[in-house]
Amino acid sequence: MIMHRLTVFTYGFRPFFLLAGVYALIAIPLWIWLYRHGGSPLPGLAPFLWHGHEMLYGFVMAAIGGFLLTSVPSWTDTPRIFGWPLIFLVSIWCAGRTGFACAASLPGWSVGLFELGFLPALIGFIAPPLLRTRNRNRVLLLVLSSLWLIDVAFVRALMLGDSGLALTSLNLAVDLILVLVTFIGGRIVPAFTGTALRQRGVAVDILVRPWLERLVIALMAAVAAVDLWWPASKAAGGLALIAALAQAVRLAGWRSSTAKGIPILWVLHLGYAWIPVGLFFKACSLLLGFDWAARWQHAFTMGVFATMILAVMTRAALGHTGRPLIVPRTVSVAYILLTIAVLVRVLGPAVVPAQYFWSLMATGGLWAAAFLLYLFVYAPILVSRRVDGKAG
Repeated sequence: MIMHRLTVFTYGFRPFFLLAGVYALIAIPLWIWLYRHGGSPLPGLAPFLWHGHEMLYGFVMAAIGGFLLTSVPSWTDTPRIFGWPLIFLVSIWCAGRTGFACAASLPGWSVGLFELGFLPALIGFIAPPLLRTRNRNRVLLLVLSSLWLIDVAFVRALMLGDSGLALTSLNLAVDLILVLVTFIGGRIVPAFTGTALRQRGVAVDILVRPWLERLVIALMAAVAAVDLWWPASKAAGGLALIAALAQAVRLAGWRSSTAKGIPILWVLHLGYAWIPVGLFFKACSLLLGFDWAARWQHAFTMGVFATMILAVMTRAALGHTGRPLIVPRTVSVAYILLTIAVLVRVLGPAVVPAQYFWSLMATGGLWAAAFLLYLFVYAPILVSRRVDGKAG
């Protein structure tokens, strides 16, 4: 009976999309404060390593968890996870965030224990239906397992005070999440685009080439491998350029120009577009040493990850609560604010190098405003029942 009252725990997207928004609103301002005043929650490691880890394994993983806990039941036609199992998963995620926030006052083993439980638990819930039904998306289990091993390496770096290992771990995690976005984005962006245009009576040919689909995934996996063994090398830059071209050709086939005027659709295309842009920036930085391209990592972490997360959360929350797939103008403003934040973070330090901190402040303010608007609109949706009266 208690579970029926706790609507937020009736479907995986509800608590995790809520937590992703709340954590986005907390973690970035806290990072700016740490940058300004010094100190780090992680003893022996620089503050930016805490920031990087928490954005990937806190913010991004919350969104990934919510997406997979919602999508896997649909992909496999199996019952959704809700109630106490979902509360268990949320508790583990919260324990990890608490452990890293309090790492300076906790034994190292306990920090690792708190942090390393979420991904194995998530895999434990979604693996059986994916494997039992031989679903084509079961390859995601390999990516999630690899991300967990990378997190193990980061926790080991924390215990040793090894900043080099910690940074390598985070860079590799970014690459693997790019593989994940490339794989999932290739399924949802063209599918959602085709559906939306057909509903509006627009006849357009969405090109999905099987050979190109395989090529871009292989190239992104190769990017991760080269970054692991030859980081910041000319080889890494050259491969990034090739991958950028392949990703751009793939995106061109999805007819992004047809998405104009449909915010819930164009934001997906925009988020994915940051992949070839980020790869191009990476190539320009590593091959030619251009200063304006030096912040290419933020084109990935903010441009790709945050934009795609905001796009998917705002769409999925509407669809899975029985609401029309039309975002209010407030959310369109959030999309724009986040996009400006990415531009300021990626290009601001090169445009006004003497004002680095103020460009950081501007980025943080725009980011916080975007996710505040998201929570203003979507928090009530995520904690209230479906409008059509159905379960979930």
